[in-house]
Amino acid sequence: MIAASEIKNPEVAEFAQRASSFLLSHTWCRSIVSVHLAWAVAGVLAVFQVKLVPTRKGVDDTLWVVVGDVPPAYLVCDEAPTWREALEGYVDEMRRWVSAARKGESLSDVIPVNVDPTLAWANELDSRLSFINEHILAPDAGEIESDA
Repeated sequence: MIAASEIKNPEVAEFAQRASSFLLSHTWCRSIVSVHLAWAVAGVLAVFQVKLVPTRKGVDDTLWVVVGDVPPAYLVCDEAPTWREALEGYVDEMRRWVSAARKGESLSDVIPVNVDPTLAWANELDSRLSFINEHILAPDAGEIESDA
């Protein structure tokens, strides 16, 4: 992983800023200690590992953050020790949101998403999740080199 300050690609650097801003928008995040790029495709998607200072006990001080042309989200590192596992967890959680939105079910037990739970948004997100599965996470997709 590389520190956000060492990212050369301006689009990926913007993703790093978005990851920090996303976490700082939560009341449980006092400040950001460090942001490290784990993997990215400029203009499409990035996965960062972020160390933070929480405002209260019980909040993890290191999280994965996924940002890009998808809704931002954070995931705990304990359940996903690698960026790939974090991205897999992201896709799984977002698919739960897509399913609930399509059925008009309650979203109280699914990952928060920053769009209205309409069929159109569910279909748009589902399309992007399928792209991630087929082109980034699929075993036959090969190893895609990260943009930095």
